[in-house]
Amino acid sequence: MKERVQKLLAQANFGSRRACENLIRDGRVRVNGQIIHIGDQADPQIDVIEVDGERLKLPDRLVYFAFNKPRHVLSTDRPHKDDSRRTVREFVPYAGHLFTIGRLDAESEGLMVLTNDGDLANQLSHPRYRHTKTYKVVVYGLPSAETIARWQAGVELEDEGRTAPCIVKIIDGGKETTLRIVMTEGKKRQIRRVAALLGHPVKSLVRTHIGKLGLGSLRPGEWRELTPQEIEALRAPAPEYTALRAAGRRRPSPGRAAAAAPKAPELKRPARPDGRGRQPRSRRPSTGARRTRTPQRKKPS
Repeated sequence: MKERVQKLLAQANFGSRRACENLIRDGRVRVNGQIIHIGDQADPQIDVIEVDGERLKLPDRLVYFAFNKPRHVLSTDRPHKDDSRRTVREFVPYAGHLFTIGRLDAESEGLMVLTNDGDLANQLSHPRYRHTKTYKVVVYGLPSAETIARWQAGVELEDEGRTAPCIVKIIDGGKETTLRIVMTEGKKRQIRRVAALLGHPVKSLVRTHIGKLGLGSLRPGEWRELTPQEIEALRAPAPEYTALRAAGRRRPSPGRAAAAAPKAPELKRPARPDGRGRQPRSRRPSTGARRTRTPQRKKPS
């Protein structure tokens, strides 16, 4: 069956859909020896698809793994230079390339999904699709109702603008408060930065769901292959998604907000006492004397 070539490239682990489109734009992709253009289709069972002269190899089957990332484990495929911490790939025994859905910082833990389905990974990771992720977060102190409202409406982050609306609910409060947070975006260390900005630093952070897919009985460091039903749950947004979309529509963009802002009232001159139009502009009071030019004296020759 024919499909768009950029989709086939993403499935073959050549990167995101946008990265694959760039490969086609650069003239590096050929089908049956001919350079193709974005939108062209091909059947991988019949056509010869090549990238930089190398024939495209699609995975034998698509695999999907749920993984409960422990703390101090890196979400990357390879460790950073001079970094001895383990990576998520060391826990999942799969020989081929895997895309990561839902990366977490090293201090955070919880649900991640690893798959060789590049198309799905792009749909669930790219910011424009706004797929939901749910977290259980413990913060220091008890946030007030005003603080929760600010958090949900969006907070300005330095150099990254305002965060998107989210759902924040208090599960248990006291000296330490447990929150349930549902988000559709994931700026770098966003929850930790917002919580600190609002005066309630994070003590612990666990992602519990991606879409409707939950951790289940997975312990930190454990993984399992997803069933077809779990893959559908992964694709489906959390129940709060409708409320988040409505909140996003209510919040005006900066341009619209500026246009909708009330304008300063125009200052008008008061009416004349006799009712005939506006009062004339005020002028400087006259002294009654005219200015005269003093003649210059001629210098003696």
